[in-house]
Amino acid sequence: MDTAQRGMGLDYPATRELIRRSAAEARSVGGRIVAGAATDQLPPGPATLAEVTAAYREQLDDVRDAGAVPVLMCSRHLAAAARGPEDYLRVYDKLLHAADEPVVLHWLGPMFDPALSGYWGTNDLDLAADTVVELLKAHACRVDGIKVSLLDAGREVALRRRLPAGVRLYTGDDFHYPELIRGDGAGHSDALLGVFAAIAPAASAALAALDDGDLNRYDEIFAPTVPLARHLFAVPTWYYKTGIVFLAWLAGHQEHFTMVGGLQSGRTPEHLGTLLTLADAAGLLPDAELAAARARAFFTVAGVTQ
Repeated sequence: MDTAQRGMGLDYPATRELIRRSAAEARSVGGRIVAGAATDQLPPGPATLAEVTAAYREQLDDVRDAGAVPVLMCSRHLAAAARGPEDYLRVYDKLLHAADEPVVLHWLGPMFDPALSGYWGTNDLDLAADTVVELLKAHACRVDGIKVSLLDAGREVALRRRLPAGVRLYTGDDFHYPELIRGDGAGHSDALLGVFAAIAPAASAALAALDDGDLNRYDEIFAPTVPLARHLFAVPTWYYKTGIVFLAWLAGHQEHFTMVGGLQSGRTPEHLGTLLTLADAAGLLPDAELAAARARAFFTVAGVTQ
């Protein structure tokens, strides 16, 4: 969805092409994806609210033209330009009025991107939640749901209980996802999670168990993935994708451990060594010999005694 935590090396023309190809691939097997619409085609530095709105509109059109469902991502440019909650409401109001089908909103916390500190016009998360609820109530028919990535289960549940009817809460909480998806008597969160890229086989089995009403099995499958997720998303959280790509390489899903902008160096060998151990404990390495050979090669080059 966020294609390399937008703003970390992948430019917008490449992002647009990735969205187009991914949406086409999904259609070829009868599926559909969501894709991020943001403002990262704007140059670094100050931008006016009008320029931010126009940039959002351009990307919304690109995502829709590709056949994907737009996710209105948080914008660094908007965070820098807005002077209070009213500016956020004004920009989002224009964007949602222009939407020809329901979109997904995203509230990304500063642990994922420090430039988004104070999003929604305040550092007080209770006041920020009030602004979000005001926006959602005004546009409930144009919003499919909101993804919340604050790594705070209590705040997510509190917001979930305030959503207008028909608006879903997509959890982005990679620390507390089992209980948030499992839900309680007042509702549950749907999943739109970065960690699922690393634990897809376990997540698939766990969600199937949940569909069958087998909560014990659901908890049993997810339990060993939580230590891995907490390590994967440890501070500095914005480097979590280094771990995801490392695991994808070990599991044989790609042929290299190289990332845009050299972000494969975003985590230390020690961090990745622990990640390897946790992935093995969670049963997420389908070919043990391949994983061992690739890990041995990586740690040898890194100068780690084995």
